Amino acid sequence: MFGLVVLFTLKEGQGEPFDALTRETVALIRTEEPGTLVYTCHAVDGDPSARVFYELYRDREAFDEHERQDHVRHFLSQRGQYMDVDPRVEFLNLQEGKGVPGVG
Repeated sequence: MFGLVVLFTLKEGQGEPFDALTRETVALIRTEEPGTLVYTCHAVDGDPSARVFYELYRDREAFDEHERQDHVRHFLSQRGQYMDVDPRVEFLNLQEGKGVPGVG
């Protein structure tokens, strides 16, 4: 398994347009990416400018394939207009869990 967490800090008032771009992208991730096991976007209570993505892939190759998809490249090219600063990305190595295929 290969995963990451991404923290986005959005410009004031840009939550809904960013969320619309995210919904459009996730719809295609659901149907086009069998190696993407979990792809979630969370709003943060008390901070309307924050979004946290949690992504889990079958392996590093599935992540690399995800990054090559047209819909992901579109998201990456458009997200900057809504962001206040560059996103913070943390790469993860799954140790234990519940609700993940093949784990627990």
